[in-house]
Amino acid sequence: MEFFMRVANRRPSFLDYKIMRKIAEVLVVFLILIFLSANTVSADYNVAGSSATLKSQNINSRDERAKKLEDFLITHNSPLADYSDKFIEVADKYNLDWRLIPAISGVESTFGKRIPKNSYNAYGWANGEYRFISWENSIEIVGKTLREKYIDKGAPTINKIARRYAPPSSTWAGNVKFFMQKIESLPVDFDLEG
Repeated sequence: MEFFMRVANRRPSFLDYKIMRKIAEVLVVFLILIFLSANTVSADYNVAGSSATLKSQNINSRDERAKKLEDFLITHNSPLADYSDKFIEVADKYNLDWRLIPAISGVESTFGKRIPKNSYNAYGWANGEYRFISWENSIEIVGKTLREKYIDKGAPTINKIARRYAPPSSTWAGNVKFFMQKIESLPVDFDLEG
């Protein structure tokens, strides 16, 4: 403390100004760093809040598969385009590949465009004679039936499903796989058991 009193009582020299300027520069840099790190700390604090918001947005956001399927069905002028979310919901519910039911509709009815009037039968059931009550109903019943009457009963692959679904056809399975690839280019050789 005595040193500071002596310095305060004497006239400052050029060297004192230089030192003071250096101290001021260091203080400015230090304050800038504190200011910048305070923003970083503040941003770190807000990350939890932002994460919570993003998570809730993800819960409410649409499944990307549904958007891909809808876009695909729109390009084919399909009346099923508005039901892409239902296809995904049913596929997840019955543990099916999400492309399977729409691909079957592509083979059997050009994605629902060539069906008996008001039948909602885009899947060729009973050679087109079967009538569902709505598109949602048809998707649900076809998904449940594929799981319970085909996959769970020993037909876990598209080729094995084809032997029961379209017995005389030698091209049905290949056509279903073709449309599945067109909907999204993922491997189609899979086993649906599980």
